[in-house]
Amino acid sequence: MKKIKVFVVDDSAVVRQVLTEIFKSDPTFEFLGSASDPIFAMDKMNSHWPDVIVLDIEMPRMDGLSFLKKIMTERPTPVVICSTLTTEGSDTALIAMSLGACEIITKPKIGLKDFLHESTIELTDAVIAAASVSLKALPNPKERKEFSIKTEKKQDISQLQATEKIVAIGTSTGGTIALEEVLTKLAREKTPGIVIVQHMPEKFTETFAKRLDSICEISVREAKDGDRVVRGLALIAPGNRHMTVRRSGAQYFVEVADGPLVNRHKPSVDVLFRSVARQAGQNSKGIIMTGMGDDGASGLLEMKEAGADTIAQNEETSVVFGMPKEAIKRGGVNHILPLTEIYKTIVGYG
Repeated sequence: MKKIKVFVVDDSAVVRQVLTEIFKSDPTFEFLGSASDPIFAMDKMNSHWPDVIVLDIEMPRMDGLSFLKKIMTERPTPVVICSTLTTEGSDTALIAMSLGACEIITKPKIGLKDFLHESTIELTDAVIAAASVSLKALPNPKERKEFSIKTEKKQDISQLQATEKIVAIGTSTGGTIALEEVLTKLAREKTPGIVIVQHMPEKFTETFAKRLDSICEISVREAKDGDRVVRGLALIAPGNRHMTVRRSGAQYFVEVADGPLVNRHKPSVDVLFRSVARQAGQNSKGIIMTGMGDDGASGLLEMKEAGADTIAQNEETSVVFGMPKEAIKRGGVNHILPLTEIYKTIVGYG
């Protein structure tokens, strides 16, 4: 198996030292080196270009976001962001993802060395996921809208109608862009209630939901325990919490709770899909999109067996085809569609 070539750009000597140890000790990787800022990095990488770049945000001479935009414009390369700024300001993380970053690792300001050692699996999994992305499916910064969160007031959620149909969506790597593509095309009055699991760290989902809410006709928000699923509203599972659906009469509600990792994730797509299969059955639609691994594949099959219509994003438009591919392999998919066609299956459903 070909080794994954990795390069680290971080102004912290401690981070460079620990990541060097991690990547050099794992036979999965070929560690090409490190640099304390993007200017030095470009000089070093030009001779041996990496498969994946692990990048900090706050650095001298050129910040990480500017470097990321430069890389994705001039020579698209999978990038994993590893930064304390993503902890403090989730806006920063979402900007990075909108520019093409594949994965986000949040690091603390204190206890950094111990954190990095304890997060070895998370770090290496992120780099492996990044190495498997489809470069042609990554966003081009020149074609992306500027990231912003507006405060446009929408119709009071309490005035929205209940839904007898429900759409469940699961996604991971590349999902922030995929969800934007789908949700921004939905008309409020023609959209059933939507529940979403996007693999994303804690604290980021609220900002992500606000970002989507500001650019979508439908309402989008981070789910809270007990929220009602209604037409024209999409609820996104909060980071580090599982989300399930329960039915009460003709209405659906979400339950948000802690629990163990499922498929190494929390929230887990499988947890959501299985609850939808049990509670909504043939009154539901399941959609699995870009992402690494197999989270959601078993749950989507359960939805299909319960009578739900099920859809997988196709390989050509997926940043990582892992999750849709596994769902297809297990027989849980009715339709395989490009990203640009998925929204059409939601409009007018129910």
